[in-house]
Amino acid sequence: MTRTATTFIGLLLLPASVGAQWINYPTPGIPRLADGKPNLSAPAPRTSDGRPDLSGLWASPCLDCGAGQRRYFNLAMGLEPADALMTPWAAAIQKQRESRGGVDDPFGYCLPPGVPRTHFVIGSFRIVSTPAVTAFLHETAAGPMFRQVFTDGRTLPTVTEPSWLGYSIGRWEGDTFVVETTGFRDGGWLDRSGHPHSDALRIIERFRRRDFGHIDAAITIDDAKAYVKPWTVTTVLTYHADWDILESFCENHDKTMEHRRIAPAPAEPPSPR
Repeated sequence: MTRTATTFIGLLLLPASVGAQWINYPTPGIPRLADGKPNLSAPAPRTSDGRPDLSGLWASPCLDCGAGQRRYFNLAMGLEPADALMTPWAAAIQKQRESRGGVDDPFGYCLPPGVPRTHFVIGSFRIVSTPAVTAFLHETAAGPMFRQVFTDGRTLPTVTEPSWLGYSIGRWEGDTFVVETTGFRDGGWLDRSGHPHSDALRIIERFRRRDFGHIDAAITIDDAKAYVKPWTVTTVLTYHADWDILESFCENHDKTMEHRRIAPAPAEPPSPR
């Protein structure tokens, strides 16, 4: 396949934004500087009960970074090898995935990118906060997807149907919103380099809105089947003013696949029971 054709196929998987509606429409009700630009350093808004309001449109971290700088490609970027040490099962799977150049990545076949990868896909996502549930509305090339984080006092369910995005509950610890998610499918991908997770994956996300324009996020991966110990990555979300999330689907992806000649992937062993 030529480089031009490869580039074209890659572009087919990116969200289409040309001619989209409501781009550059001024976001109402946000603090602005004298020149009209958003004041990202203004105090964080708060809800009627005094807690930080996480609502708003947030840019995926490092929108303009190269491939080597984005956690989408390597969630463990910047960590010491011992910090995200894989078990033998996980290490063998990651080695196989990487040896095939990541061509077996489910996201490349219009399947959901999973959690926490949704935070690092290029694009934006909206957080909608209510007293009983906080919703994450993600824009991805595979299609729009949502997460519900329940704050109505329920506990995590007994999982009979594992899912791509898991099941989430949330609570407040001071000004930090803590999200706990379990119930994932076995054999998922944490990043483009193929770091795997098992059905034992438990993710803890901590979100702290330090000012109007920034949320400090810490994400802990706890998966005893895939990693020797829990490990944590941090990032910063930036408010995406005067913008909106866009509809995007893998339309005509079957035509893209006609140009891909990929040998079937060897079967991956399930995680240890």
